Amino acid sequence: MYLGLDFGTSEIKALLTDEHGQIVLSHGMPLSIQRPHPQWSEQSADEWWQATNDLITHLRQQCGARWQEVKAIGLSGQMHGAVLLDAAGQVLRPVILWNDTRSAAECAELETAAPNLHAVTGNLAMPGFTAPKLLWVKKHEPEIFAKTAAVLLPKDYIRFLMTGKKVSDMSDAAGTLWLDVARRDWSDEILAVCGLKRSHMPELTEGSDNSGTLLPEIAQQWGLSESVIVAGGGGDNAASAVGVGAVRPGDAFISLGTSGVVFVVNEAYRPAPELAVHCFCHALPGRWHQMSVMLSAAACLSWYCKLVGVKEAELLQEIEALSAEARAEAPIFLPYLSGERTPHNDPLASGIFHGIRHSADRAVMGYAVLEGVSFGIADGVRVLQESGTEINRCSLLGGGARSTYWAQLLADILQLEIVTHKGGESGGALGAARLAALADGKTEAEVCNKPETDRVYRPDARQFDRLNRRYQTFRALYRQDEAFRNLAG
Repeated sequence: MYLGLDFGTSEIKALLTDEHGQIVLSHGMPLSIQRPHPQWSEQSADEWWQATNDLITHLRQQCGARWQEVKAIGLSGQMHGAVLLDAAGQVLRPVILWNDTRSAAECAELETAAPNLHAVTGNLAMPGFTAPKLLWVKKHEPEIFAKTAAVLLPKDYIRFLMTGKKVSDMSDAAGTLWLDVARRDWSDEILAVCGLKRSHMPELTEGSDNSGTLLPEIAQQWGLSESVIVAGGGGDNAASAVGVGAVRPGDAFISLGTSGVVFVVNEAYRPAPELAVHCFCHALPGRWHQMSVMLSAAACLSWYCKLVGVKEAELLQEIEALSAEARAEAPIFLPYLSGERTPHNDPLASGIFHGIRHSADRAVMGYAVLEGVSFGIADGVRVLQESGTEINRCSLLGGGARSTYWAQLLADILQLEIVTHKGGESGGALGAARLAALADGKTEAEVCNKPETDRVYRPDARQFDRLNRRYQTFRALYRQDEAFRNLAG
């Protein structure tokens, strides 16, 4: 069997597949997020490790004797997080996460200090990336920076505890702003600008390669053989792409998780930083991908449900029962609860409800949230298309993929065919398990097929004019809010 571990922001998921790629078992453990100051978002690396061990214990109990069949482990994880280690391998501070936006000033400083940044990394400097986080630590916590001997990404810290090796894969490393993305190697030039050296960085490997085996003490603790391979793995979206079979140029998917992502596979390095489009290495050799990212997607729905005290499933039922007139008169929602990346690169953007009336009940407001997140996804599709990337059909992944209503709304707004897959909510963990199988010697043809289609959502052309008018209002509202913030200083 093959084990996939997906280290998300709100949950760690584990998934086992058999030798035929069929899912045998899956389970998750929740994680907490700390926000000690505005724009901050942090987690405890110790909590990750405790949750990982709890997951392993659960799977081992559920599998019984079959647990001994695990031959390889793959890792997927939230990108960009900064795990700072001292010379003894001890964590120096809480992990600064991808949706932490405190380092906007450092982004501007990095753009000035590294004029080749866009050409080398293929990306704008954004607060979510790892390099600006280290510049922030260097400026505000110099004693921590001075002790930093290694910088690891979230899943790679867990790998370090599992194997004793400091290794990262190309897809995750591309999100640091320290990788020469075209060459798939660390950039000594950009590292130097940040006061770092290649020695601070993990070794690099492809996501489908063998990055090491379990330490003897971990193998014994987990009840596995010391020969169990740990694959290079991938950043969460690249691993999800492997999980959904998006491995050939032109393959695309939308992920509605905590964040919202539009992901398209490219056969070559095709950066478009001027549009705030991300260009990263894929988790498989010889491929790259473009990606638009919104910082709050399904997180907006979770926030709203918590605010009004309703379960998501109940609210979705209420939204589905709304009349066409109620949806047409709903407020417009801007989903920028954590700032935004694509296309605005604006850490100070904020959430807004515009046009609230007495008739707006919780279902109407909930519809506005779903629609606003979908408009944010439409922004991402728009700039990808403006960069020259053609998108004809998208798979839909993540927790949001469980809602048939939301899937159809996306199809209507984007005027694209949307496809959901059985087990699509497990994309990252399934992709990690598939990368484990590849590291164990299986071929892409054997492993990287598209999962069975669950449903196909075709756009309803009758909805386009109404939704497009609201989308244009959505775009205008952001521009007005940006202008107001600039005027207010």
